[in-house]
Formats: sequence, C-alpha cells, structure tokens
Amino acid sequence: MIAVSVAWDDIGGLVDAHERFLAGARVEADVRGAVLESWKRCRSAGVEPHQLLVPYAPDLNLDERFLRAADPVLRRLTESLAEAGMTIALCDAHGRMVQRLGGDRRLRDRLDEVNFAPGFDASEPVVGTNGVGTALAERGPVYVVGREHFADCLQPFACAGAPVRDPLSGHIEAVLDLTCLRDDGDPAMVRLVRDAARDIEARLLEHATQRERALIAAYRRADLATRGRSQAADGSAFGRIDLALLRERAEELIASPNRTLDEVSLPGGRMATLMRRQVMGPAGESGVAVEARILGGPRVTGLGATVPPGTVTPGASAPTASGPTGTTPLTSTRARGTSAQPPDSVGDILDDGESRLLLVGEPGVGRLALLARRRLEWLHDAGVRVGTTLDVTRTAEELAEVTVPRFADFVAVDLPDAVLRGEEPGPLGAKTPLRRVALGAVHGESHLYGVGDAVEYVPAAPQARSLESRRSVLEPVLAAAGGWIAQDPTRRERTLAAGIHSLISVPLRARGTTLGVVSFYRSEKPAPFEDDDLSLAQELAGRAAICIDNARRYTREHNTALALQRSLLPKGRSEQSAVEAAYRYLPAQAGVGGDWFDVIPLSGARVALVVGDVVGHGLHAGATMGRLRTAVHNFCSLDLPPEDLLTHLDDLVGRLDRGEGWAVESTQADSGIVGATCLYAVYDPVSRRCTLTRAGHPLPAVVAPDGTVDFVDLPSGPPLGLGGMPFETAELELAEGSQLVLYTDGLIEDRLRDIDAGLDRLRTVLAVPGRPPEDTCEAVLDALLPARPSDDVALLVARTHVLGPERVAQWELPSDPAVVSRARTAVTGQLAAWDLDDLAFTTELVVSELVTNAIRHATGPVQLRLLRDRALICEVRDRSSTSPRLRRARTEDEGGRGLFLVAQLTERWGTRYTPEGKVIWTEQPLPGLTTTSGAGG
Repeated sequence: MIAVSVAWDDIGGLVDAHERFLAGARVEADVRGAVLESWKRCRSAGVEPHQLLVPYAPDLNLDERFLRAADPVLRRLTESLAEAGMTIALCDAHGRMVQRLGGDRRLRDRLDEVNFAPGFDASEPVVGTNGVGTALAERGPVYVVGREHFADCLQPFACAGAPVRDPLSGHIEAVLDLTCLRDDGDPAMVRLVRDAARDIEARLLEHATQRERALIAAYRRADLATRGRSQAADGSAFGRIDLALLRERAEELIASPNRTLDEVSLPGGRMATLMRRQVMGPAGESGVAVEARILGGPRVTGLGATVPPGTVTPGASAPTASGPTGTTPLTSTRARGTSAQPPDSVGDILDDGESRLLLVGEPGVGRLALLARRRLEWLHDAGVRVGTTLDVTRTAEELAEVTVPRFADFVAVDLPDAVLRGEEPGPLGAKTPLRRVALGAVHGESHLYGVGDAVEYVPAAPQARSLESRRSVLEPVLAAAGGWIAQDPTRRERTLAAGIHSLISVPLRARGTTLGVVSFYRSEKPAPFEDDDLSLAQELAGRAAICIDNARRYTREHNTALALQRSLLPKGRSEQSAVEAAYRYLPAQAGVGGDWFDVIPLSGARVALVVGDVVGHGLHAGATMGRLRTAVHNFCSLDLPPEDLLTHLDDLVGRLDRGEGWAVESTQADSGIVGATCLYAVYDPVSRRCTLTRAGHPLPAVVAPDGTVDFVDLPSGPPLGLGGMPFETAELELAEGSQLVLYTDGLIEDRLRDIDAGLDRLRTVLAVPGRPPEDTCEAVLDALLPARPSDDVALLVARTHVLGPERVAQWELPSDPAVVSRARTAVTGQLAAWDLDDLAFTTELVVSELVTNAIRHATGPVQLRLLRDRALICEVRDRSSTSPRLRRARTEDEGGRGLFLVAQLTERWGTRYTPEGKVIWTEQPLPGLTTTSGAGG
C-alpha cells in the first residue's frame, strides 16, 4: 500500500495532479489509487480544499476499558518517538481527536493552526484526505504525505494512521495516528502505527471477560506440552504471505459447521494442514481454535484463536467445501500434568504477537455471520464508490467496477438512449431498445454484448422479464434458462462454453421509474447465485439506480441550460462587409455559463464587436446573458458611442441586481449577477478607425498583417453593475487585413495557469501572418483550451476590410438653399458612375429632403456622403444636436412631410450623434440585392 517515495511530492507532480483533479481532469496515472479514491470521496462530500470548517466537540473521551488498554502502549510509543519530531494522536471511532501526545513546540503550534488538536474533527468528510479520516474510511492503515492531503492547509505534514478494532467484535473503537512535518515523513511510519494498534488490540483482549480468559487459558493448557515455534520443516519461519494465506483459510474453516481439516498450498511447494478443534473451559465455556501444521514438520499452534459465540470480525471468506463432522473437546486434562497459569498476554498464545485473533463467532453459524458482515462492508464500499460524478455513463461504469470480482465475475448495465440524454424514459419492457453502457469483466472472453452495442431482449429473456415485471429474476443455472439462450443462441452457447453459469437480472428503478437493467453473471465461483445473493443484488441496484437518476436529472438540466445558452447566442453570420468574423463558444464542464459574443452591423457600414461574460454557471447566468445581449442590440440601434453604451449597460446590470425596483425575496440562486464584464469595439471600414472600451474585461489583441501581435493598452473600467465610474475609450487605426481578437478570461486563465502565462501563450499562437480567422480560432483553442475547461470560453476573431475611395463619394456643402440643386446633380452623376441609375430618382428626393432640412434647421456647413456597400448609404452631417422626429402631418400643415417621405422611400433610416453634431443616414437596397440586416440589426 505504501509504494511511494516521500520526495516525489517535492517535484510538483502531485500539485499539478491535485489542481487537474479539481478541474475535472483524469489523474489516475499520477496519484496512488488509495489517495485518488479518497480525493473522490472528498469531492463527493463537498470538502473545500482552500477553506475548511472544522467542528469542535468539547470533553471527548473513550471508555475506560479502552483507555486502560491503550495507555501503556501510548506511553511506550511516546518515549520511543521523543527525538523523532512526531506527534501521536488518538481519535475516537468518528475521527474526533481525544488525545495528542509528544511532538516539539514548533510542530504542536503548526498543528494547532490547522485545528489538528483535541476536540476537533479529523474525519475525511470534514478535513479531506489525512491519516485519521482516511484510515477510518479505508478501514486499514494509510500513509499520506504533502500534497496527497486534499486540503491545502495540511500540505506541510506527513501522517500515518491505523484503525484500532475490538478483537472480539471487529468494530473500530479508535484511530491511532502519527504526524510530522513533510520533510521528516517516512513510509515506515505505517508499520509503527500498525504495530501500536495491534498492541492495543492485544491488550483489549487481555481485558476481556472472564469467559474469554477462561477459553484462552484452556487452549493454553491444552497445547502447552506440544506447542512449538512457527517453523517449517526446513527451519525457516513463516513469512507474511504464508500467514496471510493460512489466516484466510483458517477463517473459512472456523466458520464452517461441518469441516475439521483443510490443506493449504504455500509458496515454495510447501503444504500446510489446518485443523479445527473445539475448546472448552472449566466452567463449560466453548469455542473453536484452528491449528496449522507443515507436512513433515512440527505442529504450528497459535494461528487460530478461541472464540466465544456471538460475533464475527470482518474480512473472512465463506467455506467452499465441507469435510468430516465432529470435533475433539480439549480440556485442561490434556495438559499432561502441567501447572501452567493463564497467559499474561495474548502474545504468549498467539505466536509471540505475530498472529492475532482471526475471527469470533459461534461454530456452525459463523458462515452466515461472516457473509452478512462481508456484504455490509461491500454495500458500504459501493455506496462510497458509486455516484461520485453526475455523469450517467461514469456512474454505470462505477457500478460495474465495484461489483467485479467481489460479487460477480461479469456485470452488464443496459440503459435506453433517453436516459443517456437526460430524458425521462418511457415504459420499458420486451423489445425496448437498450444500449450497453458498461461492462465489468474478470477477463475478455465472455462473448457478451460489448460496450456501445444496441441490445433488444426477446420477451423470454430474464432481462426482458425483469423490465416487464419490475422484479428481479434469478437464473441459478443458465444452461437450463431457455429464455436466456433464445436471445442469441450462437452467442449464448459461446458464453456458456466460457464458463458463465449463473445470472441475476435486476431492473434499475428510482422514484417509480425504470431506468434500465443490470445483469450479474458468475463464472469463476462454481456455486450458483442464491436467494441471499439476489437480495444483495437488489440492494446494490437500488442504490445505483438513485445515483443514475440523479445523473440523468443533472444531464437534463445541463442540456436545458445549454440549449438556452445556444439559443441566445448569434446564429449564422451577420450581413456586413466591414470585417470577416469567426467565433467559437465552448461551455465549461461544470455547467453552462454566461459568456457571449456578437457582431452587430451599424450605420455607415460600421460594425460593433462585442464579447461579454456573466460570472457563474447555470440557467441564471444564461438567462442574464440573454438579457444583456438584447440590451446591447437595443443600445446599438440608438447608435450610442461606446462609452455611453457601457454606461447604460452598467446601469441595467445594477437594476437587475436590485430586482429592477421590485420587492423580491432574495435567494442564493438569484441574489445578484455577482459580476459581469464586457468589451465593446466599433470599427469603421472607411476611416479604418476602431474605437474600443471595456468594463473589467481582458485586453483585446490586434494582429497586424505581418503577424505582429499587440495587446491594446485600453483603460480598464470596473465590472458592470458597480456604477459610479466613467468608461474610457481608446482609438486605433488598423491596417487592412488586421485581426482583432476578443475573448473571455476562460481562454487564458484557469487553476493551472495564471493570466500572464495565458497571455504569453496567446501572443505566440497569434503571431502568424495572413492566417484566416477560422484557422486562427482553431489554432488558439488547440493551444490554450484545457481538456476539461473549468470556465466558459468565448472567442471572436475579426479580420478588417476597407471601404476604398472608389466606393465613397463626399461633398462639403455651404449652408445655402441654392446648393440643394447642385447636390442633386452631384448625386445623380455619382450614381451613374456606379451603374446605379435605377436608384437616381429616389436618391435625389432623399438627398433633397435631408440637405434642405439640414440647411433650414442647423448652422454651419453640411456634409453629404454616399457609400456603396451592401446597400446604398446616404449620410448628411450637420453641426446641430437636435434630432429630427418622424410625424404624420395634418392636412393644413405646410411642412412635416419630408422625413415621412424619406422613411417611405428607404429601407432604413436613423440618426447618430458625433462630437460635432449629428448624422442623418438612410439605406436603400441595391438593385438585385435584398439586405437582411442593417444598423443595429
């Protein structure tokens, strides 16, 4: 279990693995299996690695019986570690610290800072991976060093923990832990703490009841004359592997009511014989002991133990065969005159402390008790390991992993496609199409359907009957199950030939809905499934079905949020000629967020480029994003300057945070947007000028035609919703073919990379001349996007075009009514040069009305400009800030019809303001073309 070098943590591998694990990446190859399983449990329990809330319970204590057994062991351990810089912690069965012994002042102070002190809870669901809590969860010794701790504050330490069990009941009574600074850690700490735990358990046995002591004394007196050392015939001592094998088979023998002998093959070609004997004390106390003897060598005693009836310890195996009945009662009469007294310690009997009590239970019924305890432990393990993610497929895989080979040799999980999509499944039964989602197997020669295969069971198949009846089906002998063979006779014959002989089929049901079916197959164990196995399979499938249904519901909510998000984002390409745009949006693994982008055509052939980010994930963030995007479109239709647009958007976000003036009950889900950022840019293809402003958003990048990359030195305004601060703008002149790159912070920043490193990487990727925007998007995402992004990513790349002089005509007109006729003549001539004579009559009327109004109602010179883009654009600029208003003139009015006439003759018209005045603009579709979008569209 401790195959790890302490120095490995120092090279930073675990730090990166921990960060990648928190981000959702796979780290199996970088982390020890036991540590990774602990991390998964911590994540499922909601442990926050950066912030722990450790509960405190005063006046914790253990019972007097345990303390009397533990105190001498703890004193000896404290003395032996006095110079080692370690502290000893004794915790109760819930992981709460009762005592802390030893350690220098520096170590104790640092442990106090992280609440690793008496009274505080050190269980895994509270403080994450550590020596106490993880030993309790794993039910065995563990070693945790440095970054293997799930919590950041425990990183400076190394610790080893081991549970202390009541040797008669098998229940965990306490947890013993050794902790030191990381640099002082050593995997050998596990051996120290394990041996100390065993010593406490031995002393607990010494403090057992008079009945138990009498049995031990009887065994001691019966065997004293013939008891020898644990030596093989060749004189070599038993190794750890030998003892493990012998203890496992001794457990089976002591649990069997009808067996007295067993043979065990040991490494090196040796054989051992186990003998089960009954022991009876002077007062009639009865128990069972198991002795081991190497063939041809001295008898080995002390491997088994005396056992009072009533309870069992965990971990024993069920018997697989039976032997002759009958046992030989042993009493003190077999001591052959010896006057030996009851032993002073268990070590005197149990192989000088190397062996320990294997199990306790009443002979004859121990098998059932052993199986019950083993199944309870397995169900507990399954409850921890199944459902660690909210992914339907992964949950099905975890069900298969936890079942093979402890319960079955092959496990198949079949679900309808609707469940995989997160939808509510309809009624399931025979002929219902299913899909094999997970397959657990001890080897690959099962000939069962593979993962991803479509499965449609015939009505007689056990799985179809399970789905129809909503009840489990047990087929103890598959060879006699005609319905199972009828499913696919050829495949089933091969499956039987591979040794599969027994089946349990259980429907996966949760909240009244059948989600699929799971099939358990047995091949390696010759005994068929029994009724007890059926009950166990039903319990496991019921728990797994709840996890699958939770994952299905999450998938449905995630897909709903994703559909909402995508419905609110732009669809297709905007109809404009100012830029060639490409974009990407990728939702985070954690859920849909509030990132958005937009390319919005403006008047005068200009275009607005927008990228924004609403902090958070889920439906609330997606809905808020949709409201902000709609607001930006509306503000664009007013042709507001960039800084004014962000000011209005900032005010809107503030009102959304405050409930827009309504008295609403605040909830955690919608108690404010928390934060939103935005970058807004306007590009004019005539002047090649780009005006930008931002609200708390990352800097945009400009890629020159030669590949030079610059991040725009753009003043940073506060995020939207804070209010009170003006937004500043920056203006650039862009060469034709330049690329403007806008993005959200999820592209350049995550838990494994700071923003400066992300910007440097982005600069390197962008520094390629002449690359199309689509290729730029692909290159950027390939280089910067992590495998499982923790935040949404929106990317917008726009390559600039220029509306050249050959497509622009401009005249400066004095403020004189006589100039109107000259303007009409000039416009007619320009339209003829552009081959747009069909528009001459309409354009003359429009120009005449707009120029006349400008001369009549404004002061100073007037500028007239024609642009030939996707539409014919006519602009009249003056120095007045008064906006014209469209109205319906009454019959007796002499004027008021000009603007109404302009609106009827053109497809669009509007007003935009400039620092010097305003511009009245109109758009007319070119002959043979129909414009589908325009200013603000």
